[in-house]
Amino acid sequence: MPSISADGTLHGIGQIAIRVMDLDRAVATYRDTLGLRFLFRAPPALAFFECGGVRLMLSPPEAGEFDHAASILYFSVADMQQAYTGLRAKGISFRSEPHVVADLGDRVLWLSDFEDGEGNVFALMAEVSKTARA
Repeated sequence: MPSISADGTLHGIGQIAIRVMDLDRAVATYRDTLGLRFLFRAPPALAFFECGGVRLMLSPPEAGEFDHAASILYFSVADMQQAYTGLRAKGISFRSEPHVVADLGDRVLWLSDFEDGEGNVFALMAEVSKTARA
C-alpha cells in the first residue's frame, strides 16, 4: 500500500518506531504479553511486529532528539473490560482503569492507559454502543 498518492498527499501509516531500552524484554512484552504478531528481527537491534496493517519497529534510542518515549498509541479493542482484565493478569501495569472519556451520541469512548515496561505509555480504546456494555 503506497503512503503517498499521485497528487502528493500522504495517507496511511506504514510503520511506527518505538524506542526501547531492552530489546529482548520489549519483544517478550509485545509478543507474549500484548499478543502482537512478531514479524522479524534485523541487525543490529531491531524487532518488527504486525499491528492492524501498521508495522511497529522496536529499536534502541538513537542519539539526541530520537532518545525519548514514544507517542501514545491507542489500541482498539472490541471488549474493554476483557482486554483490561486479560492484560492485567499478564502483568501489564495500567495507569488508569477503564473509564468513559467522551459521549459520541450513539456510543461512548472508553480508555485505559498502560505502560509497556520501557517508559512508553499506550492506551486501550473502545467505542461502545450505548446499548452495549464496555
